[in-house]
Amino acid sequence: MNFKEILYAKKDGVATITINRPQKYNACTPVTIYELNQALTDSWVDPSIGVVVLTGAGDKAFCTGGDQSIRGEEGYQGTIAALPLEVGWQTVTHLIRTIPKPVIARVNGYAIGGGHVFHVVCDLSIAAKTAQFGQAGPKVGSFDPGYGTGDLARAVGMKRAKEIWYLCRRYTAEEALQMGLVNAVVPMDKLDEEVARWASELLEKSPTALKMLKYAFHAETDGVAGVTHLGVGGLGLFYRTEESLEGKNAFIEKRPPDFKKFRT
Repeated sequence: MNFKEILYAKKDGVATITINRPQKYNACTPVTIYELNQALTDSWVDPSIGVVVLTGAGDKAFCTGGDQSIRGEEGYQGTIAALPLEVGWQTVTHLIRTIPKPVIARVNGYAIGGGHVFHVVCDLSIAAKTAQFGQAGPKVGSFDPGYGTGDLARAVGMKRAKEIWYLCRRYTAEEALQMGLVNAVVPMDKLDEEVARWASELLEKSPTALKMLKYAFHAETDGVAGVTHLGVGGLGLFYRTEESLEGKNAFIEKRPPDFKKFRT
């Protein structure tokens, strides 16, 4: 896959997606968002991938949200596939939350605004000591009415989440760790090693169990959508059973199915 504004690499069961706009502190354009959607979808459907790592190029920024220099009266300019950045952004966060594999945020610098939302919705966040966290919405006339607020409140508590959004302060990696916003903080030169260690541990675990746990964590808070993901995950497991195959085979063979032996 050829990309213009992200890097996408797969190795030893890990897919690494890197926002590649370091000259703009990895702020996203509609092209970036479109490509993130493509890479996340590919990671989802590739059975060789067990863990996804999301990060930013360089050592200054993880992601600083939408590129304000291309923002106009009706949103961000240069739409792709008829999708404005605002819509595509929610698609990316939705994919991060629902792809049935753990997603690790490798936070190598500023995680601000929409970039902060990205790391919040990742399953795990590993940060360099030099990383900084914070929101920018009210400062630039924007906000996130969905996962970026709800998931943040569940991670750090309602009062702290409102502080982060309302005041747009910056927080150090250590402060983020203390409030439960990240899972671990390490020196910058140890960041790749730490992310690889967490990914390796995850790859040793049952992928089906991890998938169902991820769906279960969101089932209560995501309403019908959350229950649907959990249920469809279970349906995928059921399709592999002899009981399910009996129903399919009976239909194809034009005979009544025999489910008696599956009663418990």
